[in-house]
Amino acid sequence: MIGMRTILEVADNSGARKLQCILPRGGDLGLRAGLGDIITASVKEAAPESAIKKGKVVRCVIVRMRKESRRKDGTYIRFDSNAAVLINEVGEPVGGQHLDRALGPGQPQVRVDLADHRGNPHRAHYRDGA
Repeated sequence: MIGMRTILEVADNSGARKLQCILPRGGDLGLRAGLGDIITASVKEAAPESAIKKGKVVRCVIVRMRKESRRKDGTYIRFDSNAAVLINEVGEPVGGQHLDRALGPGQPQVRVDLADHRGNPHRAHYRDGA
């Protein structure tokens, strides 16, 4: 699970490299966030020529998590690192690429659809792609 002060990698080409979670906006009473949750984070490292600078507060979606999560078929999925994709206020990726492409190969089980929040504005809907 992702809590306050957790360091995350950035999985898109927005220019930010590392983030620190400020406030998990979804999950268990706002204390923790999981796959597909929207969080508020601060940029800790950024590329020198990027539009996103160090110290900027951004919104992002968690796409990879070290803590295992259970799928509906009973299997568990776990990644090597915590990672997120930056989004704007509308819910579109900042990096200029489609979110499925930002997830990369080998992750067909996580498909985030930010346009459909299913009643919870702080939780992105994700579904099994298996």
